[in-house]
Amino acid sequence: MPNDVAPAQPLSRQEILDRHASGNPVLEAIAGRTSVRAFLPTPVPRETVERILAVASRAASGSNTQPWKVYVVSGPARDRLTADMLHAHDHDEASHVREYEYYMVNWRDPYLARRRKVGWGLYGILGIGRQDKEEMHRQRGRNYLFFDAPVGLILTIERDLEQGSWIDLGIFLGNVMTAARGLGLETCAQAAFANFHKILRRHLPIPDQEIVVCGMALGHADPDAVVNRLETEREPVAAFARFFDH
Repeated sequence: MPNDVAPAQPLSRQEILDRHASGNPVLEAIAGRTSVRAFLPTPVPRETVERILAVASRAASGSNTQPWKVYVVSGPARDRLTADMLHAHDHDEASHVREYEYYMVNWRDPYLARRRKVGWGLYGILGIGRQDKEEMHRQRGRNYLFFDAPVGLILTIERDLEQGSWIDLGIFLGNVMTAARGLGLETCAQAAFANFHKILRRHLPIPDQEIVVCGMALGHADPDAVVNRLETEREPVAAFARFFDH
C-alpha cells in the first residue's frame, strides 16, 4: 500500500446497512443484527421458536451431518435454571470452567484491541467504572438470566465430532439469529453458559457425550434499555478480503 493512502476505517452497523443492505430484507436482517443485552418480558410462543429452528436447520453442514443439538427453556424451567446459575456465579464461580477454549489463550492484537474496545464500551455505556469490580460482576451475571429474555437456548455438540462440525454449528447459530430477526425478535449468543455445564446438566437431559458450546437469549429487545445502544464496528472488506481476477 502506498504510504500516502490511509487504511480504510471500520464501519458502523448503520453505515453497512445504508451502503450495502438498504432495501433488501435478507441483507437488512443480517446487517442489522446486534447482541441484545436487555429484553422485554413479552412471551415468545413455542410455535415461533420451532419455526425459527426449522428455518435455521437449513444451514449447510458437511455431508448433511447436521451436528447441532438445542435445548429450549422457558417459563418455570427457565426460572429454575437461571436462579441456580446466578447463585453459582455469585458464590461458586471459580469452580466452574468450560470444557473447551472459546477464546485464544495468548491474546494479541488486533483481537485484543477489539475485545477491549467492546468490553469497555459496554461498561462505559452502563456507567460502570474500570475499578468497579462489583458492578462488573453483576453485569456479567445478567448473562445467566438470559438478559431477561423469556426464551433461552442451550446449544451442544457431540464431543467426538471434529472441527468441521463446530463450523457447521456456527453456521446454524447465524441462521437462528437471522431467522429470529425475520420474525421481529432479537438474540444474544452467550459463550458464558459453557462455564456452568455441570449446572445445566442438573436441569436438562444433556448426555455426557455432548459438550455445552453456548447459550442464546431470544425475545423482544427492550427499545428503552441503554445497554442496547452499544455500537460495535466491523472491518471494511478491504481489510480482510483479497481479490484475484487476472
